[in-house]
Amino acid sequence: MKDLSMNYGDGLVLKAINLEVYRGQIVGYIGPNGAGKSTTVRIILGLQEGYFGEVRLFGEDIRTSGVSYKKRIGYVPETAEVYDTLTAREYLTFSGECYGMEEERAERKARLLMEQFGLAHAMDARLSSFSKGMRQKVLIISSLLHNPDLLFFDEPLSGLDANSVLVFKEILARLSEQGKTVFYSSHIMDVVEKISHRIVLLSDGYIAADGSFDELKEQNKEGTLEEIFNQLTGFHEHEKIARDFVSIVEEV
Repeated sequence: MKDLSMNYGDGLVLKAINLEVYRGQIVGYIGPNGAGKSTTVRIILGLQEGYFGEVRLFGEDIRTSGVSYKKRIGYVPETAEVYDTLTAREYLTFSGECYGMEEERAERKARLLMEQFGLAHAMDARLSSFSKGMRQKVLIISSLLHNPDLLFFDEPLSGLDANSVLVFKEILARLSEQGKTVFYSSHIMDVVEKISHRIVLLSDGYIAADGSFDELKEQNKEGTLEEIFNQLTGFHEHEKIARDFVSIVEEV
C-alpha cells in the first residue's frame, strides 16, 4: 500500500497509509472500531472503490490487474452470511467452484477438511441447523479450500471451542511456514500478541505502530499488547467507565 487514502463524506478514513507486507508473515492488523481496518481490507479485496493511492498485490496494481488475483485470496469476514438452505457439502463445493476448482476436487477436499474439524457427520446437513462454531469452521474451510497465498481473517475464533482454537492457531503457524501471508484482525489482544510475527496498529486512519510485539513493548515500555494498544490509541478511561457502570448496576 502506498499513500492509501479513503474519503467518506467530509472525513478521511485512511490517511496516506504506507505498508509493505512480505510472504510468510502473520500480521496482526488491529485498531479501535472506526480506525479504518475494514476499509483497508475491503480495498485490498477489490470490494471498495474510490480510494486514492496505490495497492499492489503479487507485484501488480489491483486497479489494472483484473480480478484473477482474487483466486489467490481467502477471506473470513467478522460477520458472514451463508446460504442456509444449502448443505455444507453443497456450500463448500460451490465456494470452491467460484475460485475455479473442479467440482469433484472441491467436494473431495471439503469432505477431508470437514473430517479434520470433526464435522464429517454434518457434511450433508443444512447450514441452517449448524451452531455458530460449526458455521465458523465451514467459513474457515471455505477460505482455505482453494489453497490461497494471501488470507484475511477477521475475528476468526468467534464461536470456536477451546480445542478448535488451539487447532486453528497451529494451522496459521503451518500456513505461514508454507509461505502463506495472513492478515489477522481481532480485538482479543492476547491471541494477536501470541500468533503475530508483526503487529500493525491503525488509529484514526494512521499507522500508529508497526513491529513485532517485542519491538512494540520496548518502544512503549508496556507489558502487554492490550496496554500498548490503550497507550497508543489514547484510551485510559476503562477503569473509570467500569467503576461507574458497576455502580449503576448496583443502584437500588
